Amino acid sequence: MMRVLIDTDPGIDDAMAIYWAAAAPEIEIAGITTVFGNVSSRIAGRNALRLLEAAGVEAPVAEGAWQPLVLPPFEPTWRIHGREGFGTVPAELPAGKVVDEAADDMLLRMTAEAPGELTLVALGPLTNVASALRRDPDFAGRLAGLVIMGGSVDAGGNITPHAEANLYHDPHAAEIVFASGAPIRMVGLDVTHQILCAASDFANIAHRSPVIGGQIQEMSLHYLKFYESVGRFDGCALHDPAAMIAAVAPDLFEWRKTPIRVVTEGEASGRTLADPACGAPPVAVAMGVDADAVRHRFIETLAMLP
Repeated sequence: MMRVLIDTDPGIDDAMAIYWAAAAPEIEIAGITTVFGNVSSRIAGRNALRLLEAAGVEAPVAEGAWQPLVLPPFEPTWRIHGREGFGTVPAELPAGKVVDEAADDMLLRMTAEAPGELTLVALGPLTNVASALRRDPDFAGRLAGLVIMGGSVDAGGNITPHAEANLYHDPHAAEIVFASGAPIRMVGLDVTHQILCAASDFANIAHRSPVIGGQIQEMSLHYLKFYESVGRFDGCALHDPAAMIAAVAPDLFEWRKTPIRVVTEGEASGRTLADPACGAPPVAVAMGVDADAVRHRFIETLAMLP
């Protein structure tokens, strides 16, 4: 079984990824750290607790960065994820509380206690991960793996013509992470834009998993409406679930080893370039995917939830 730390800004597709991990028999969720992005860091902590409690998972949640390392704070992406992060699903207070430990402290402590045993799946801006690396560069070597949802090599951006949203929101953090030597798999728009779920798929999940699947379907209504507003009527991209699935099923993807250079200023800020001359160590970048197989695995695993 893979022990997973999740760094996240939940967020509708983050919620789908966390629920998927909770249902996956291959995964034990060891802890969650939260970061700004789709919502504020405070709301992200609350949302992560709600998701774990709904799924019946006991794991610590630590709140992390509320703004980028260098850039000024960003407004959350309300239009895509709703004011509370889950579309039209109303806010609820979880029974539990976040731990009295900062996100980067928890990442450093847990990997020091179990070196080589934890895979980190980063679903938001990379600020917490970069903060841990700046405090202890050996953090990179203690990870069993680091799966990043973010960036693109050939597919352009989704928040600007050049940049994917997670890396755009803290390009300086991404630059640190891609230079760290951590065992990185980058799952970006080159593949996630190929993996789509339609309204009928979410209805199928809800039929088979009435409680949590029903909540996922309700979240999806807002998400699908956003995709329709930008001209995509065949479904929504499974960005964060794809990264989670890649952590345990990398054989469903085609990987290219290349150093990644992150642009940190100007109109192309946040862009990720395959650049063998940049001096960074090579990482594995997902450039192809069996989209039908990933979508099927997403649906069938979520259908196991109550």
